[in-house]
Amino acid sequence: MSEAEDARREVASERVANILAARILDGSLPPGTRIRQDELAEELGASRIPVREALRILSSRGLVTLRANVGAWVSQMTLQDLGLSYKVRERIEPLLLAESMPRLTDADLDHMESLQQQIEENDDVEEFLRLDRELHWTSYRGHDAPQLADMVHRLWDTTQHYRRAFVRLARSQGSWVISAEHRLLLQALRAGDEETAGTVLTMHIRRTRLALADHPELFAASDSTPG
Repeated sequence: MSEAEDARREVASERVANILAARILDGSLPPGTRIRQDELAEELGASRIPVREALRILSSRGLVTLRANVGAWVSQMTLQDLGLSYKVRERIEPLLLAESMPRLTDADLDHMESLQQQIEENDDVEEFLRLDRELHWTSYRGHDAPQLADMVHRLWDTTQHYRRAFVRLARSQGSWVISAEHRLLLQALRAGDEETAGTVLTMHIRRTRLALADHPELFAASDSTPG
């Protein structure tokens, strides 16, 4: 195969991977959904080779589970899996924030203020998820720790479905706590108080973990996923 053909196949694989990732993250393909390669290839006008490679890419990101000679499914978590993921986030996201804080600008903090204002005026779950993600990743914008950031990105992506479930729960029970925590985080960032910012962020993540632990029904195994 020529270098040009390799490049075209790589581009095609990335395109398919990006489309699938977007569908997984926006909830169109929930955990446990089987991904049928032939149907996907036909829908996207791609051959099976880039589809297979796209699934391998997403498997490496934790978004897809591959079973040899069986098929591919959107990855799903048990309550224990999610608890461990959130415990890791509680420890490493404050590190990423600490790496970022010295290089955050007033413009970054002003942007976070604007995002938080939009969050408080918003009542749509999907819009909240977008705004919340942008707010937190703006706070990490100043980092110079790409390996750490990659770990955090993976944890955000693989827990997205369950974060969506948490937001729905929070909306039904009152979402003022989320906004209060965001405001406390912003206050600490404005003051350059790394210790307080890290503590607020840790508690912000932990509260989500504990809330989800009270709803084991969200983690019921799908019949479509092989054991």
